[in-house]
Amino acid sequence: MSTDFTPPPMPGYGPPVPPPPAPPGKSRTVLIAVAAAVVAAAVSALITAGVSGDAEAKPAPTVTVTETAAADGDGAQADDEASADDEEATDSADGGEEEDGVYALEDTAVYEPATEVALSGFKRAVTGEYAEPENTPYLQFTVKVKNGGKKALDITQLTVNCSYGKDGKSSDSVFDSEAGLEGGPETKLLPGRSLNVPWGCELPKGEKLIQIEVSPDFESDAAIFTGTVK
Repeated sequence: MSTDFTPPPMPGYGPPVPPPPAPPGKSRTVLIAVAAAVVAAAVSALITAGVSGDAEAKPAPTVTVTETAAADGDGAQADDEASADDEEATDSADGGEEEDGVYALEDTAVYEPATEVALSGFKRAVTGEYAEPENTPYLQFTVKVKNGGKKALDITQLTVNCSYGKDGKSSDSVFDSEAGLEGGPETKLLPGRSLNVPWGCELPKGEKLIQIEVSPDFESDAAIFTGTVK
């Protein structure tokens, strides 16, 4: 028997494994990022130009935020100014209108339910030596009261007060029996009737502006008649 022994051949391990692919190069990544940035900038510029209307494109975020803040601020300020103007307008209109209860000398004041007060027959005169006050220039006129209501009017409560001049100097009532100036009536005014009451108020010769306040009774506000006389 031979002692020579030849070992069997070793089994194979297949084809070699290929190496892993190399990572993308830096140049490709940078190129993609730059391209994306350029596209984004171009879109932003177009949007900004369309919104602002300027020929030169500006960064959209900055312009948009600035315009929005300005619009909000200006809008709020405009609203405040508009409200103030309305109030001033409202305040100017109220001041320019004639107040209730103020009438021209030839007007007629009407009270509820239907009492009317009017003035007429204005003329200048001078009191006599027995008048109060005496030897004083004054304005004589007639106070007409009409009772259009359904109840008697206590005309004994009639009050007449005068002032003259721009400074509103007090004018005393004149009592002169010779001129028929003896104060207010002492009777009641029945429904449907009217009463003429002669009256006089002190008025210096150089004065033309007169103010006459008349109240038909204690419960009524005074009607203020004002104007100039010759």
